[in-house]
Amino acid sequence: MISDFLFSLKDIHVFFNLFNYISFRAGLSLVFSFTMIIFIMPYWINIQQKLFPKGQPIRNDGPQSHFLKQGTPTFGGVMIILIILLNTIFWTSNFSKFNYILLLALILFGFIGFYDDYQKVKLEKGISTKNKFILQILFTIILYFIMKFNGYDLNNFYIPFFKDVSFDLGIFYFFIILFIIIGSTNATNLTDGLDGLVSMPLIFVFLTFAIFAYILGNINFSNYLLINYIKGSGEIVIFCTTSIGALLGFLWFNSSPASIFMGDTGSQSLGASLAVAAILIKQEFVLAIAGGLFVIEAISVMLQVFYFKFSKGKRLFLMAPLHHHYEKKGYSEQKIVIRFWIISFLFCLLALSLLKIR
Repeated sequence: MISDFLFSLKDIHVFFNLFNYISFRAGLSLVFSFTMIIFIMPYWINIQQKLFPKGQPIRNDGPQSHFLKQGTPTFGGVMIILIILLNTIFWTSNFSKFNYILLLALILFGFIGFYDDYQKVKLEKGISTKNKFILQILFTIILYFIMKFNGYDLNNFYIPFFKDVSFDLGIFYFFIILFIIIGSTNATNLTDGLDGLVSMPLIFVFLTFAIFAYILGNINFSNYLLINYIKGSGEIVIFCTTSIGALLGFLWFNSSPASIFMGDTGSQSLGASLAVAAILIKQEFVLAIAGGLFVIEAISVMLQVFYFKFSKGKRLFLMAPLHHHYEKKGYSEQKIVIRFWIISFLFCLLALSLLKIR
């Protein structure tokens, strides 16, 4: 929107030619989203403290240190979504269908998270797992048909390490999409359990996908690296950098001790949008690697449930997800967060190495 208008002024001054470049607009989107969060979030925190003085309820069976967090505002995800929405629209060029589908995913799954957060704050009990799962399936189906209607390839599953090697799965690819979106949404949500824990890994993964999207959208780079060129996908970079800026700004207030939580509103929406980005650029396998920390957290919960049922009440971990296990073992919250950040960073480096392995 704004970028298209500014680029139209190129005949007035050569400076406005810069707005034709994704790299320039990406930098602006990151800085603007970060700055907007920094200035607006304090007011949003004050509003929540007045409207919802009790804040997010704390689990009774959780680590004792978490009771100190009682009363912390939990709707940080609302502001994250709003800032990403505005800046993506501002800095995206030529009505990029890629980014508007990503924004739709952000809004739809943000609605599920907001409904859950609101129920927790008002009734001290979120929506049931069953209802949440039904909504996630419904919104995934909506996204599937919108992507299908807009001509995106929703049949072929590409194999990493090889050029132009894929399997035509037909309608069965829908079930892969369902698994990826719902899996990413819930895995990200499960990781959001400590101050600042999920923010930095999300930044790393969004940065990874920004690099992939930029290369896939550039015919010269994609040909050199033997990766399938996807016309127009470069605009996804803007969505990714906007998300990075918003998350960096949010982390300013979410670092320990947190002044605000992103809640399910933020974690579910961001997890879903990452999954949709992976589907749009045919890099589903990259999401599994770059988001390795989220995968580990989700698997720890599944293993805990499985072991509890089949061992008749015994626990594999002291508490799940995995970060709570280490809290129960006596590790400080900050140490766990930093170490998990490092693990996430290494997973993203590994994912980026796939660019050259063909």
